[in-house]
Amino acid sequence: MPLHVRPFATMLALVALSVPALSGCTPSPPPALPTSAAPSATATTGDGGTPAPALEKPTAAPVLETETFPGSGDISDDSAIWVDPADPGNSLVVADNKATSGGGIGLFDMNGKMVHFRPDGMIGNVDLRAGFPASGSSTVLVGGNNRTDNTLALWSLDPATRTLAPVAARSIATEAPNYGFCMYHSRASGKFYAFVTPNGAGSVQQFELAADSTGKVDATPVRTLPVSSITESCVADDELGHLYVGQEGVGIWKYGAEPDAGTERTSVDAVGDGRLEADVEGMSIAYGADGAGYLFVSSQGDSTIAIYDRAGSNAFLKSFKVAGNGDVDGVTGTDGLAATMENVGPRFEQGMLVVHDEANSGADTSNLKYVPLSDVLK
Repeated sequence: MPLHVRPFATMLALVALSVPALSGCTPSPPPALPTSAAPSATATTGDGGTPAPALEKPTAAPVLETETFPGSGDISDDSAIWVDPADPGNSLVVADNKATSGGGIGLFDMNGKMVHFRPDGMIGNVDLRAGFPASGSSTVLVGGNNRTDNTLALWSLDPATRTLAPVAARSIATEAPNYGFCMYHSRASGKFYAFVTPNGAGSVQQFELAADSTGKVDATPVRTLPVSSITESCVADDELGHLYVGQEGVGIWKYGAEPDAGTERTSVDAVGDGRLEADVEGMSIAYGADGAGYLFVSSQGDSTIAIYDRAGSNAFLKSFKVAGNGDVDGVTGTDGLAATMENVGPRFEQGMLVVHDEANSGADTSNLKYVPLSDVLK
């Protein structure tokens, strides 16, 4: 599974004006499509803007994969990318471990090696935002939903030590059972929010996040969005103010992300219309310049990833598979994913896609594959 960083000393003054550089959140020009490509169709943005180019290549190749968490089974499926603009190769991938015993949250480097792990419970989905104001400084705030006790889990990420530290002010209860999670940083107000999705019929909950006088982070419920069946993934577009929610057996819904946006929604795509096979799973936004970019959505039923235009009415662009590449096996049972168009080091200078692989060949647990975004956007 959602979206969606920066050194801290210069960020505080920009919190209300800038979008954090996570999962591609700072706009940057998308990789140029090859002039030799001959798209069979051109997708329109739906708002009279410049048409988005169709993307043709049906497969992409991972260049490496992460180490596995100890244990067995499909225990790691969601991720978020922290981009270090000062040293792109120092960027990190945050990943969940949803094991019922020994679960928690981990950090992986750009070579796929685990550099930190916290055994903090059965963490479902993860997301992060930079520029969060706490204790007079700017912090990278990482969040997730804890399925063990149906609470919000919150950490600060320290780029110097490459570790996570818990910062929740108290035990913050969510609807039970919770299932998924994403975050939103409002351009309109500068406020930070978290969304938690339900494991079954219920409501997507929106919480406002704020630091207390001690630097801990508390959460206040501000809105609920009723859904009729299991809903895990979500991602928010910080620039355009949209929230995308994946109702697993139904499709993709688009809401306003502001707390006063109400419950009105539109359908981006539906299961059974030829592009998505249940379950609809992970989502991520790759931010381009001036509202350009892409919405990535995992179609678990056929182990493909669908790409939609980020602008306008989210025109469909293509579906593709992550195939095997040498010793790195292909992706099956796709669940969570994360994407950025920013430079995250050698082999990923034009961005990266991180994809969950359920049936990780030669291992006892699932893991994550790292794919150069330049190999996807062709």
